[in-house]
Amino acid sequence: MRTPLYMILMLCFLSVAAKDVVITDYGAVGDGTTLNTQAIQKAIDACFETGGGRVTVPIGRFLTGTIVLKDNIELHLVHNAVLLGTTNNPDGYDGPALVLIDGVENVSVSGTGTIDGQGWHQNFNNRGREVKVSRPQEIFVNDSKFVRITGIKLRNAPQWVIRLKKSEWIIIDNIDIYSHANTNNDGIDIDASNVVISNCTIDTDDDAIVFKSWTEDFVVENVAISNCRIASNCNAIKFGTWSAVGFRNISISNCTITSAGEDNVRTPWYEQYDGISKQPTVISGLALEVVDGGFMDQVAISNITMQGVQTPIFIRLGDRDGVGSLKNVLINNIIATNESRITSSITGIPGSYVENVTIRDIIFNSKGTGTLEHTDKNVPEKNKSYPENRMYGASLPAHGFYVRHAKGIQFENFRLNLLNPDARAAIIFDDVLNSSLKNIQADVPTNDQPLFRVIESQNIRFSNYHSTKESVGTLLSVEGENTQRIIMDNNDLSKVKSTFVAKDGASESEVLMLNNLKD
Repeated sequence: MRTPLYMILMLCFLSVAAKDVVITDYGAVGDGTTLNTQAIQKAIDACFETGGGRVTVPIGRFLTGTIVLKDNIELHLVHNAVLLGTTNNPDGYDGPALVLIDGVENVSVSGTGTIDGQGWHQNFNNRGREVKVSRPQEIFVNDSKFVRITGIKLRNAPQWVIRLKKSEWIIIDNIDIYSHANTNNDGIDIDASNVVISNCTIDTDDDAIVFKSWTEDFVVENVAISNCRIASNCNAIKFGTWSAVGFRNISISNCTITSAGEDNVRTPWYEQYDGISKQPTVISGLALEVVDGGFMDQVAISNITMQGVQTPIFIRLGDRDGVGSLKNVLINNIIATNESRITSSITGIPGSYVENVTIRDIIFNSKGTGTLEHTDKNVPEKNKSYPENRMYGASLPAHGFYVRHAKGIQFENFRLNLLNPDARAAIIFDDVLNSSLKNIQADVPTNDQPLFRVIESQNIRFSNYHSTKESVGTLLSVEGENTQRIIMDNNDLSKVKSTFVAKDGASESEVLMLNNLKD
């Protein structure tokens, strides 16, 4: 029988098909001291030349500098295999990372082995040095597509652990990051689109998961993060500070946030700022920041629990390097216990408002301990400052949420518990427009302070309040001559002594009472 043409073509293809290789076949030695950069690169190049395939790192400790993955290559680390970053810096590195994925497609890093950057080494130690040495990242994905990073452990990064830049169609699943060996060692930095991150454990000294937008004409969008355990000595989940272009269509869900496993690289937070309970603590559980002229739009965050955080939620629109926009954010189903007097906040700057943020189904267990002095705090604007929860100091004048220069803010089904007595109001609106507080329950401040304050704000609806524990002296303080149209409706005022007071030029006639229950 004559062989069909398609079978002949298939046989020709198979003769040059992908060939899996093992790095030891190309001279790599897993003794932890032999430098294997050239041997590992030879294995990768040989696999690439046959059409791609799996490059296996077997059991052993393989010291290496920069290795470069190519199209259609899977770098696979078996259990108890270790890629050990050389500390001969900078001579040991031909690129910005230990594993470099640059300008390629269809590549992966997989297995149950470990990549260890040895970031603790004195050659990488930039603390106290006048000249910083070059510190590589562990994995850098640049200008690439269809990349998978799965299963592996990443340890002791000299700098960032994983950086994604100007890349798309990325999957990161079931990896384990632990990196406290140096400063500025973020867990995963995302300046990429069409990214899925799931089932990961991340414990870092700097920000754990951080979105960066700095690549010209490249929007960070279509990103989904889920089912991760996150710990940090900085921010757990952060957008910015690089925020020059934009963030859009991003979902974060079903994550736990806790304080980090250790902290070896800084003066304890409680020694730097009064009122922080312990060390280590997370700075902010959720930090959403646009300060460099870019935009944020369509961000949904849900089902997050937090312990050991200084500030649960920090949202900031600023002008460090241009004014952008921050709008259309939904945060729901959050339970958080905090360890400082640095309140959750939403802040814009005069004339530039955070817009359309909905926060609902929330329980905050707040440290408390705020005094009358804290209630009178004059909060500086700091338009140009670096955005961080502590940018306004060690406290804010509300114990639950402080909102300024914002519009379209909706708080709904919010429970604010105090772990210790506090004189501050639960929530403050200052220069807030077209917003609402619905079904907000909060522990009562000490020193006859109002439960809620509305300052220089317009079109605020306060509804469905009822006291569940104790009577309230003054429910609402309405302040400032520009405060207008404050609507109080469908509230149970049976345990409220004084529904509202008007002060500092506010007019009582601007408070409209509708359908409230009062004994």
